[in-house]
Amino acid sequence: MSMAYLLLRGALASALLGAAASAASAQDRHELPITVAARSSDFDYRSNQLVFNDVTIVQGGTRITAERAQASGLDFDDSGWEFSGSVKIAMPDGMLASDTARVRFAKGEIQSATVTGAPATFEQRREARLAQGRANRIDYDLGRGTVELAGDAWLSDGRDEITGPALVYSTANQRVISRGKVVITIQPREKAAAPTATPETAPKKPE
Repeated sequence: MSMAYLLLRGALASALLGAAASAASAQDRHELPITVAARSSDFDYRSNQLVFNDVTIVQGGTRITAERAQASGLDFDDSGWEFSGSVKIAMPDGMLASDTARVRFAKGEIQSATVTGAPATFEQRREARLAQGRANRIDYDLGRGTVELAGDAWLSDGRDEITGPALVYSTANQRVISRGKVVITIQPREKAAAPTATPETAPKKPE
């Protein structure tokens, strides 16, 4: 089992976009209502295009915020959204931040997302550690069960790091593919402190 696999399984599988949420949560999410709130909106009936300013979309524990959003309709069974300006996608245990994002809603939930930035970033709290990652572009496909980081990709599980031009993780079979050279930085492990002798355990001096 490679170090790249061990590192990415911890830093990415449970972190990025909440993509590896439990099957039960995924099944229940599409049944939750979706709320769209914005400072202002513009609806073009001829082209069926909507524009929102300072928009917030909430569904259960998932929240998307951006300075601007444009959508092909409010039908979340099949619609495409483009977000720009301080985009944040927050999930129960994770967060994505980017300059822009393209999100596809299908069957009442996020089906896929492409976020770009300089760079796009994510973070995930895993027990006592904060897993983090960044890349110029992050693609998440729920249907295929894949997450791809492209362009100066960097991942950390809070201690060790892995970098490469492009990294692809499959949530279906837990495979990690590096498209190009990869560099793994392993930080020194802290040595366990030697046990301190107590009066009861300390060896007695010969009389």
